[in-house]
Amino acid sequence: MSKATNAQIQQRATQIFTILRNKYPKVRSALNFSNPLELLVATILSAQTTDKGVNEVTASLFKKYKTVDDYVSAAPAEFEKEIRPTGFYRNKTRSVLGACKKIKQDFGGAVPDNMNDLLSLPGVARKTANVVLGNAFGKNEGITVDRHVLRVGARLALTTSDKPNIVEQDLMSLAPREEWTNISHRLVLLGRNICTARKPKCAECPLNELCPSAFKV
Repeated sequence: MSKATNAQIQQRATQIFTILRNKYPKVRSALNFSNPLELLVATILSAQTTDKGVNEVTASLFKKYKTVDDYVSAAPAEFEKEIRPTGFYRNKTRSVLGACKKIKQDFGGAVPDNMNDLLSLPGVARKTANVVLGNAFGKNEGITVDRHVLRVGARLALTTSDKPNIVEQDLMSLAPREEWTNISHRLVLLGRNICTARKPKCAECPLNELCPSAFKV
């Protein structure tokens, strides 16, 4: 069997993204937030846990901590107890409080709206920056790659890598920039609801005719 050409891969990717857009026309972050600061905090807390669990914690957390100054003046030990259900609470406390301290000192108390400045914050890597930029500021600087995107992207043969940074670049090269944020949401929804890790529901998947892994996983 001959290897697919770049044009063939692009054509199939375009079909995939079109079908996903039709299936999930309106998408949004699964994390609850009302401003960039809340999304930044929620995204840091979401590492190695579920968005549902984070939303349960932030429901009360965001009532207490409303500004950067609130986080800067927080007692670390108390904050650890408040976010403990999200796991890795000591590291997350250092990241959240450290990020807010730097935001106050270096950015006038406003969450930065560009990649370089966001990456300068403690606890913020490209994945978190993509989430904040795409969902809080409407800026498509990249594609957020989580475990669902890794799995679905590989099964659909949109990438041959298991490294998030390479997967992101592969997806970005195949998708229109204005869709980058939404494509991540759609791949996540497909991964959560249909293309699950253990028992993918291939018979229900709108992409099964385009997926080389359909009925084989």
